[in-house]
Amino acid sequence: MASADVERMDAIDTMALSQATLPLDLPDAEAPQRLRIVDTEIVNQLTGAASPNATDARWNVHGTDLGHMFKHKGDLFMVFGDTYGSDGGDWRSNTLARMADPDPASDFSIASMIETATGAAKEVIRSAKIPGFEWTVIPTNGISLGERMVLHYMSVRMWGQDDKWFVRRSGLAYSDDDGQNWTRSDTAMWPAGTGFEQVAYVDHGGMIYVFGIPQGRFGGVRLGRVAPQDVFDPSAYEYWTGMGWAADVQAAQAVVPAPAGELSVAWSEAHQSWLMMYLEPVERAVILRTAPTMTGPWSDAQIVAHADEYPGLYAPYIVPGQTIDDTVYFTMSKWKPVYNVFLMKGRVEASAVDVAAMDTTDLTEPGGMVDQIAE
Repeated sequence: MASADVERMDAIDTMALSQATLPLDLPDAEAPQRLRIVDTEIVNQLTGAASPNATDARWNVHGTDLGHMFKHKGDLFMVFGDTYGSDGGDWRSNTLARMADPDPASDFSIASMIETATGAAKEVIRSAKIPGFEWTVIPTNGISLGERMVLHYMSVRMWGQDDKWFVRRSGLAYSDDDGQNWTRSDTAMWPAGTGFEQVAYVDHGGMIYVFGIPQGRFGGVRLGRVAPQDVFDPSAYEYWTGMGWAADVQAAQAVVPAPAGELSVAWSEAHQSWLMMYLEPVERAVILRTAPTMTGPWSDAQIVAHADEYPGLYAPYIVPGQTIDDTVYFTMSKWKPVYNVFLMKGRVEASAVDVAAMDTTDLTEPGGMVDQIAE
């Protein structure tokens, strides 16, 4: 890492900022559950020695996690967090793979990874690897903006215990050569304490929506948005307050209550509903909530997978671009017995609610009712 970048990072006292008070995690009343996911099962292991992808032999990826995804130029890319070779060596803070087919019901195998000169999977966003300063850099989600790939990351100062960790800042990195080389933006940086240290992106209606949670796994889910051309300008973002949109991130109100860990959001055209999946650390479960609009109200929580059946589970990421009708596919990580990523699927059941009769006007649309109220 360049010394100038280190100096810029060190100038932010994020240990103090991380104690900033966020608004209460109390969203409006929950909506009734319209969808549920049942019969959850493992389809296959995506990474590690036991995977059909043989990532250990092909790219020295014996253990890794996360596996959130975004589409770019028709390809589906999968992003991993801390990655290790045999016996825990060759530590890379993050790695990036391209899937053979974006359809999880088809050949959902890893076609290639961004590699070093020796053929091992490459750390795409470099990290200092200095505990107390920057222990690691973890991508939390990605988007495609034309020719440019963008990854949101959190710079982790220290790992704590019991699902807690300390972030020194979050920011954006970008690649203009389809993922081969990445640069951290000098402008798109946020100090810890905003409540958006980890994100899930949704490209919808000409805007980029950003679902955010704080560092660790004990905050609520908040919502922001920005025009695609302004993604790298922190001052251009606006945040859902419960009544409208505001420029002050501290005014953002939770749309889903705490506690929530790693999350993903996707739209089901068949069910005219948004689906959100996240880790609930107290329940030790992957949770589903649904809503007719991104601002909510979001339904009550429904357990999709539990640690009693899947020990060490976390990080559920819905595969983007799939047709969510009677089946939904998502990735999920496990700490034990192996540290790796798995492809999961579940059966989608709809309640007796008359979807056609529901008012599904999206108040988040630019120029919609919420914008008019806020003006």
